[in-house]
Amino acid sequence: MSLFDVFNVAGSAMNAQSVRMNTSASNLANAGNVSGDPDKVYRAKHPVFSNFSTTLANESGLQGVRIDGIYESEAPLQLRYQPDHPEADADGNVYATNVNTVEEMVNMMSASRSYKNNVEMLNTTKDLLLQTLSLGR
Repeated sequence: MSLFDVFNVAGSAMNAQSVRMNTSASNLANAGNVSGDPDKVYRAKHPVFSNFSTTLANESGLQGVRIDGIYESEAPLQLRYQPDHPEADADGNVYATNVNTVEEMVNMMSASRSYKNNVEMLNTTKDLLLQTLSLGR
């Protein structure tokens, strides 16, 4: 792995953390949604990541973070008895989303810090490459 490969790894990791932050932001924006139909209620979404490595002929392999997809949480919905709610079903129940706001805030903070760490790694690698180039002067 050369120093230049760090740019691919950090770039893909930054992209993954950006997707993670956007997904958490979407979850937080929909945290208060309710509906009388459990099939129409917003369900929390979470991205799934994995590492990848490909080897090209006679070259070093590309490495990084792959976004495998975004899945909907299977956590149970919150059932509330609110017969006066305009969205209530025939029994007076509404279904609230399964978004855990505390968990989403922690995810956003973690994604933000990871993104910043990757930026620092890129800056350090850039500085090392510039210092290496200046050795020949």
